[in-house]
Amino acid sequence: MGIALAGGGPEGAVYEIGALRALDEALEGADLNNLDVYVGVSAGAFLAANLANDLTPAQMCRAIVKHDPGEHPFHSSTFLQPATGAFLRGGWKVPKLLWEGLSEYLGNPSDSTLLDSLTRISRALPVGVFRNEPIRAFLEKIYTLPGRTDDFRELNKKLFIVAVDLDSGEAVRFGDEGFDHVPISTAAQASMALPGLYPPVDFEGRTYVDGVLRKTLHASVALEQGVDLLLCLNPIVPVDTGGAVEQGVMRRGRLVDRGWPTVISQTLRTLIRSRLRAGLNSYEGRYNADIVLLEPRRDDYRMFFTNIFSFSSRQAVCEHAYQETRRELLDRFDELEPVLARHGVTLRRDLLEQPRDLWNGVRLPRRRRAGHAGATLDDLDRALDRLVEALDLAAT
Repeated sequence: MGIALAGGGPEGAVYEIGALRALDEALEGADLNNLDVYVGVSAGAFLAANLANDLTPAQMCRAIVKHDPGEHPFHSSTFLQPATGAFLRGGWKVPKLLWEGLSEYLGNPSDSTLLDSLTRISRALPVGVFRNEPIRAFLEKIYTLPGRTDDFRELNKKLFIVAVDLDSGEAVRFGDEGFDHVPISTAAQASMALPGLYPPVDFEGRTYVDGVLRKTLHASVALEQGVDLLLCLNPIVPVDTGGAVEQGVMRRGRLVDRGWPTVISQTLRTLIRSRLRAGLNSYEGRYNADIVLLEPRRDDYRMFFTNIFSFSSRQAVCEHAYQETRRELLDRFDELEPVLARHGVTLRRDLLEQPRDLWNGVRLPRRRRAGHAGATLDDLDRALDRLVEALDLAAT
């Protein structure tokens, strides 16, 4: 058995953690920390590495929502540290590049326009607006704790983290022969280096970027290892706003009203999911394996419109993913039960039909933070979330 986890940034990672917890509970005979093959790309890379390193979905749930310092707390600031140094270094290059552009134009004005010559100033722009070295350091700290490893070769299961070699455009499978000496934390850093957001990662003279540039899931990596059952999680789907007005999420149901970021998000989601479906369809007949894909519904407005970087929103998305995955497993029970049974896995209908609370299940009861200051932070979190939602609604 194997599992393949797609990307989706911090929001997608939080969603997948909630979904993994739901699977962990509902599947009897499939220990998510003891599968044969793990494949991760982009944000899914560090989740796959976590599972392979025996971090349970329950542990990841607790790390996602706790503000308190702990063994491996998940802080969004780790993933969103501005590349201030890169911007400053780029600024110092501008005068030289400007002079070179002007000299080129003046030396041969008939060959190009002044604007063409000055485009070289773009070389001063940083290749990523956020730093990803803190991500690598965060993961290295987790994987070098006792009982874990930052070395692919020391794992007792197969872990593959997929990135793309920027200079060749080819996918690279860290963890495979010839690439298994790369630290797991560095491989995950490379797989999450989405161009424009994070700088490419240099290692041994090669430059690597986000593996999603080639494929969404890279499920074929696991299928080529001979898995008979492959569980797949994809948190990124395009939203269908057909019911958004009726549910009070939007006033007119037009994504264009929400501006450039929303239009780009919907565009990328559409491309990613279309490519995923095409890839899965191409596997039919090529591999003798059962593939179970779980992903959000197209009308999952909470997933699409949530501000993931507030504390309470992270908690809400994780819980939402948990409950939605339980609902999907129950709705598809008649379809999935015989498929899973062929591989000795029991889908627990009795557990899916019982109301369950995510936080009690992971030994993190729903409670307010201790003390007057903690209560104030809780109230502030909720107030900020309501303000963001109100501003979004007003804008549409």
